[in-house]
Amino acid sequence: MMRLKTLATVLALAPSLLTPTAGHAAAPAGDPVHGQDIYESRCSACHSIDANRVGPAHRGVYGRKAGSAPGYAYSPALRASRVIWTEATLARWLTNPQAFIPGSRMGFQVAEAQDRADVIAYLKTQTAKK
Repeated sequence: MMRLKTLATVLALAPSLLTPTAGHAAAPAGDPVHGQDIYESRCSACHSIDANRVGPAHRGVYGRKAGSAPGYAYSPALRASRVIWTEATLARWLTNPQAFIPGSRMGFQVAEAQDRADVIAYLKTQTAKK
C-alpha cells in the first residue's frame, strides 16, 4: 500500500518536475521570419542556404549530422563529432562554437538567445531538397 501512495505522489508531481523553473528557463520560441533577416544580415557573408562558401550550405542542416554536407571541406573536429543538428545542438553551437566542438573553424557567435532561436526556426524551414 505504501508503494502505491509513493507512486501516486510521484505521478501527481510529474508535471511540475517537467516544467522549467526560474533556474532552467525554456528556450524562447523562434520566429522564422526574423530568423531569415538575421541569417541574411549576419550569416550570409560566409554561408548560403544552397551553396558552399567560406562555410557550408545550410539547406537541410536541421536534423543532419554535423560535418556531413556534400562538397564542403570541414575541420577534422567537426567531421569527427557525433553531433546531429537539433534545436539544442544548434543553440549550443551558435552560443559558442569553439566551446561546443573544440577545433572547429567557426568563430562567429550569436549572443542573444532570442536571435539564436529565430535563426534556428528559420533553418528548420529550409528542408533538404527532395
